[in-house]
Amino acid sequence: MPKAIVDTRKSRGRPRIDATQIGLRLPPDNLAAVDAWIATQGKQDLSRPEAIRRLVEIGLAGATAGRPKKSAASPRPSKLAAAAIDKLADETAPAAEQAARKRRLVKGPEEFRDVRADRRKK
Repeated sequence: MPKAIVDTRKSRGRPRIDATQIGLRLPPDNLAAVDAWIATQGKQDLSRPEAIRRLVEIGLAGATAGRPKKSAASPRPSKLAAAAIDKLADETAPAAEQAARKRRLVKGPEEFRDVRADRRKK
């Protein structure tokens, strides 16, 4: 039986990948930023399309779906306000008066307490 002839020539061009080609226009400042990012990578053979693919991957890896969850360790706005009021407090006033002023400022005016959506109705 004769041997089969096998074509061992190397194919020309880029390797075929299963991807959709898109056209992209970038303003000059964004293109300069991509070029600067390529320069920071230290690779001479990194092309703009490959750099853009990598930047998209990096961006998608760091993206979160929707709003980030509020951590239990984050301070509440009232605590932040209380800390700011402590810094601005009148040192000459008695401690009881300072506490009353702080309480009034943190709670807000009586007229607006019923309107606030973040507070429960009593």
